[in-house]
Amino acid sequence: MTPTLILAVAGGVLIAAGVYLLLERSLMRILAGVMLAGNGVNLLFLVSAGPAGLAPIVGEPEGDIADPLPQAMVLTAIVISLATSAFLLAMSYRSFQLEGHDEVADDVEDAIVRRRAQADLSSEAYSDLAPEAQPDTESGGRSDDRPDAREGRSR
Repeated sequence: MTPTLILAVAGGVLIAAGVYLLLERSLMRILAGVMLAGNGVNLLFLVSAGPAGLAPIVGEPEGDIADPLPQAMVLTAIVISLATSAFLLAMSYRSFQLEGHDEVADDVEDAIVRRRAQADLSSEAYSDLAPEAQPDTESGGRSDDRPDAREGRSR
């Protein structure tokens, strides 16, 4: 394997590990995932920029000049990832101070959407509620005080 291919595979592995960690619930794992994915993208960007070791100096032959733009963009990405890491560290520390852990909690709206999807209350085909099922009025479900729900008719 050539060094360029090894670096490309290493960048892909870093991105894969970073995405896996981003899907976790702990803010420290999310931080590690952001850092791994960012470093993987930077590595792939530099590998795809061309051969290493050439100077970006005007006056040299055309084939011996490196493009400085990918290097400048990676340097900018490193600064941005440092700021993102500092923000996630501060958020994780504050979450640990307040709650004793750094787990990300479920969002209330997500829970409502999940319940609504399980009951399928948004479709017009679902007009009758089962006698044992309670209406989900907080997520926009049918309420017993509406005329069509009392009479058992659908709209």
